Amino acid sequence: MNNFVFQSVGSIIQEPGITSKLGEIATGLGMNRVLLVSDPGILQVGLLDKALIGLHGNGLDVAIFAEVLADPPADTVMTALKKAQDFGADGVIGFGGGSSLDVAKLVAFLTRSNQTLSDVYGVNQAKGARLPLIQVATTAGTGSEATPIAFIGNGKNKKREVVASQLLPDIALLDAELTVGLSPRRTAMTAITAMTHAIEAYTNGMGKNPISDSMARQGLKLLFENMHIAIVEGKDLEARSNMLVGALLAGQAFANASIGAVHVLACPINMQYHVPHGLSNALILPHVMRFNLPVASKEYAELARDLFDNLGSISDLAAGARLISSLEHSISGSKLETRLSQIGIDKQALPQLAAVAALQTRSLANNPRKISYEETLQIYNDAW
Repeated sequence: MNNFVFQSVGSIIQEPGITSKLGEIATGLGMNRVLLVSDPGILQVGLLDKALIGLHGNGLDVAIFAEVLADPPADTVMTALKKAQDFGADGVIGFGGGSSLDVAKLVAFLTRSNQTLSDVYGVNQAKGARLPLIQVATTAGTGSEATPIAFIGNGKNKKREVVASQLLPDIALLDAELTVGLSPRRTAMTAITAMTHAIEAYTNGMGKNPISDSMARQGLKLLFENMHIAIVEGKDLEARSNMLVGALLAGQAFANASIGAVHVLACPINMQYHVPHGLSNALILPHVMRFNLPVASKEYAELARDLFDNLGSISDLAAGARLISSLEHSISGSKLETRLSQIGIDKQALPQLAAVAALQTRSLANNPRKISYEETLQIYNDAW
């Protein structure tokens, strides 16, 4: 067994309606003046209402920063940081999808640190402690509520990341009631994001370990078996809870085992064409899996046998192919686009996308099968 270090969130609370107890939970962490980080949509539809009632009811002063958009730039972090400093925040609550949670992590750290944001880009560059931090997930997607990673847009159609144990929150809350209003399309996109995390963590060529493997397998099973229910019966709290737990498990799995070529090839689509992260993954996932199948058939077969009872003694290659075709069926059945051409990407742009993806050598090195520029371009062509 390879040596490994597994990092995890302090506590996880899964309970529909737990948001109403957020004030008690925050008080228990010693918070008095809270910066609540979220996005305009969540504020507008009233998802913060129960949280605010609980926070104010427990005597906490709250400042709201609800300006986070998808793939937030550094300027958003700095604006939120200034608000936290001016308010004298002694605790931070992230409330939303991955972007809001990522900004909350960085603000919680930078408010207490002498370092700047540029100082902490990369892996384990953060030094010192952070403010108490609670993360409340409103989508079953990134798993950011339980990972030590924050992604920030750099204004050049690229992302930068901060990876540091200080970004792990004290508490992650999973409240399925917050997700019942997600549209079928948003539900599908976030589910594909989470499933991609699980699959890439399990087939990672370098960072796999027994804990991440267990989380990836259980996470994928929960996501795969509940995705359709959550899409069709959006108010099914059991399915929604299972999706949240599945996404959290998958997030912890990939955060400790890393990602591969799916994320690398999806990123330029996401950033250059402003395509949601989940849809970018959905467009690329089956094609990268087919490319990986000759060398990852054992792992794909193990995942397939977790999901399907009728595989019998078929070969690993056949079982892996079944997994890929089933994922394709789930993507198309959820009414998501399945071709790059459907989202307005010109075929002439594919070489440039491949060139950008090929620069991500660190993440590509984790892919189970080595991949060249020419092979990357072929995958884009297959997806087009």
